[in-house]
Amino acid sequence: MARDGARPVYDPAGHDADLRTALQDLRTGRWMAMRDLLARTTAWGQWTQRTQVLAAAAAGTDVVRAWRAEEPESVPAAVMHARVAVERALRARREGHRRTHELWIEAWDAGHTATRIAAQDPVPWVCLLALAQLDREVRWEEHRVTPPEPALPPGPWGLLAEAEKRDPHNREAHHRMLQFLYVRASSGRLAEAAGYAQWAASSAPPGAASHMLPLYVRVERYRRGAGPGAALDLHWVAEDATREAGHALDAWFAHTAPAERSPQDLNHLAHALWGALRFRDAARVFDALGPYWTPLPWAYRTPDPSDRARAVDVFRQARARCRAAADEHDRHGDP
Repeated sequence: MARDGARPVYDPAGHDADLRTALQDLRTGRWMAMRDLLARTTAWGQWTQRTQVLAAAAAGTDVVRAWRAEEPESVPAAVMHARVAVERALRARREGHRRTHELWIEAWDAGHTATRIAAQDPVPWVCLLALAQLDREVRWEEHRVTPPEPALPPGPWGLLAEAEKRDPHNREAHHRMLQFLYVRASSGRLAEAAGYAQWAASSAPPGAASHMLPLYVRVERYRRGAGPGAALDLHWVAEDATREAGHALDAWFAHTAPAERSPQDLNHLAHALWGALRFRDAARVFDALGPYWTPLPWAYRTPDPSDRARAVDVFRQARARCRAAADEHDRHGDP
């Protein structure tokens, strides 16, 4: 792979060429490539990732509805129906849409239906976990279950347990739990989310994406506490920050194959290692990313997080700095 300064590309499919093909078909209103892709997806981690990306693309279309109309007995189509319903409900909340509550209930019904139709699939339970963040006042009983450890807060632990039963350490399930805890946090305080991330990482086997969770919480803490555009340098060179970055590199990155790494995780790890001044380690992660990037967390290095062009520039500057350090080491070795 060429190591140059080329402008990176944002592509939800990342290195997954088969998913990219299905997305291209989906965007033209066709569902057969999506159906065929899901039919040959056998690993739960990849299944979860692919259904999530496909649902984000399908949420503004009628593609999944057309699929279900043609194949009403299709189990994957029922799961995708739940996925799309959840995506629409979450978008409605973000946009303050008047139909948010109605879409929420529709998504909850679709998720519970999918748990019965696809009994061994973790994704319907991940869908229900995703909806928990809409219950901002935690009125639903299933969102205030007693935690597995006293130091953790009440929450949708039963939903997480169902997802974990089907796919232990499911990446998206843990991120949905974090989102629920972010909503609970007030005044920028993220102690519960940080405690949860540390707990999940401490119980995860090598290679599990749960080892990345503390890095996401650290970015969220900065976003809430420091404000857009403020320097992240001191935030990331603190002893606990550098320890978390090193742990994620050793416990996750070192134990995963390229196809198992999500672009979001790679970007967060490269960002954390760069911020911790571990430039040569970060260069390895940048090389694993290849031509792809994600706007977060790089956008928080800019005065305006919505300015994607500025975020790309920050990414490129970080990549160039880290690769220069790696090249210098290759030429001269450690001093």
